[in-house]
Amino acid sequence: MSQQGTPGGDAATKTKLSFPWSASNLPKQLFINNEYVDAKSPRKLTVYNPKDGSLLVDDVAIAGEHDVDAAVAAAEAAFPAWKKTKATERRNLLLKLADLIEEHSVKLAELTRLSLGAPFASFGALEIKGVSEAYRYFAGWCDKFAGESFPQDDGFLKIVRNEPLGVTAGITPWNGPVATAALKSAPALATGNCFILKPSEKTPFGTLALGTLIKEAGFPPGVFQILSGDGSTGALLASHMKIRKISFTGSTATGRKIQEMAAKSNLKRVTLELGGKSPAVVFDDANLENAIFWCVNAICTNTGQVCCAASRVYVQEGIYDKFLEGYKKAMEERAKTVGDPDAEGTMMGPIVDKLQFDRVSGFLERGRTQGTLLTGGSRIGDQGYFIGPTIFADVPEDAEICKKEIFGPVAILNKFKTEEEIIAKANDTEYGLMAGIFTQDINRALRISADLDSGMVGINCVSLVFITTPFGGTKESGTGRENAIHVLRAFTEPKTIMVNLTY
Repeated sequence: MSQQGTPGGDAATKTKLSFPWSASNLPKQLFINNEYVDAKSPRKLTVYNPKDGSLLVDDVAIAGEHDVDAAVAAAEAAFPAWKKTKATERRNLLLKLADLIEEHSVKLAELTRLSLGAPFASFGALEIKGVSEAYRYFAGWCDKFAGESFPQDDGFLKIVRNEPLGVTAGITPWNGPVATAALKSAPALATGNCFILKPSEKTPFGTLALGTLIKEAGFPPGVFQILSGDGSTGALLASHMKIRKISFTGSTATGRKIQEMAAKSNLKRVTLELGGKSPAVVFDDANLENAIFWCVNAICTNTGQVCCAASRVYVQEGIYDKFLEGYKKAMEERAKTVGDPDAEGTMMGPIVDKLQFDRVSGFLERGRTQGTLLTGGSRIGDQGYFIGPTIFADVPEDAEICKKEIFGPVAILNKFKTEEEIIAKANDTEYGLMAGIFTQDINRALRISADLDSGMVGINCVSLVFITTPFGGTKESGTGRENAIHVLRAFTEPKTIMVNLTY
């Protein structure tokens, strides 16, 4: 039975709905065809609060085969009219959704914080602001994503149109659930596709709550739907014969499975934004204060649970001792801000859940035999899943903690001598998402940025993203790009039209 019974309509006749969701009233149903409905599947998700390990709920819907088919059928029914909707109307709907998200930003951030544990000041507020800005940014593209035409000097006028794919889907991670939902859904909707969103089973609430706002904004039924679930739900989407494109953010291992299922089904398009083991390279002439600031934030933001976190820090030998002293001090200062994510002044919350906490703890335990522990390396407190900012120094390049993505506040710190040496070390990884270069020599910075095998390179900065530029990596960090015009191309099919003018 639906929790929201008001029928949807166009932007001019939409009904003002209340926003009922809160810590005491969590959204737990599927959002299909503009209604909250129970899943046909009897299976349920259990979600915990990472700050103390307490149970939040044990009855979040898991979308099964019948639920996925129902959502796809609704999207197929909505697509013919949606793709013909005026670009300005699609723009207005996205702008309205952005306004509603901004209006309810505190509540949305709370819904995510409950199971992610990220403090509002250092993460939640920024994430929700980014969500509304993403919908506004892609709203602006609705009537500006132009096609092409080519000269008719050979007697044929050639026109290239950018056409929507149809029913598309996105699977988002737990570490920035509502932000990644926006970065996938907004370009899909802006280009005339219908979109089905599956949030992570660890952090579903903020995303599920968007259904109320989608309906209030005036989106037609079937255009934008949300299915909670686990890996089985994601597999159903990736292998569905009527979904034309899937965009996934998460681990490299799961990304491989998504790509395989897409290939074995209908060869649907796939965008994969996967893991990273990003290097930050600090040269002798770097501004020390600036380099330390970025390197600390890059591994401590969201408790290190960021795909582009600078988890490998390389410092040239001439400045190494000074950097080590300042970096260690700054990490220890940041450790003082670890605590209850609901408390004012907290900058770092817990690891997302026990499974991830145990995984990170395993790296910390084994890391003690692989490098020199400078600070951190252990649990903070005896309740919840808190781990302090950690530095391991003098770590061999083939060590596990240097090679594998830990996804926690754990960095390795090594020194280097020459440019040739550091280029080889920075590139000696299966990942290629982000890199940072800290130097006052712009020629060196540009030279090395060209040699680093990475989708993104920061100069005197690291581990940041702009919606106006492509986001994505090389090697096992994924395929395709999100953000900017590049993601619009990923959600459209170029159609060539040839007009014979010779008779």
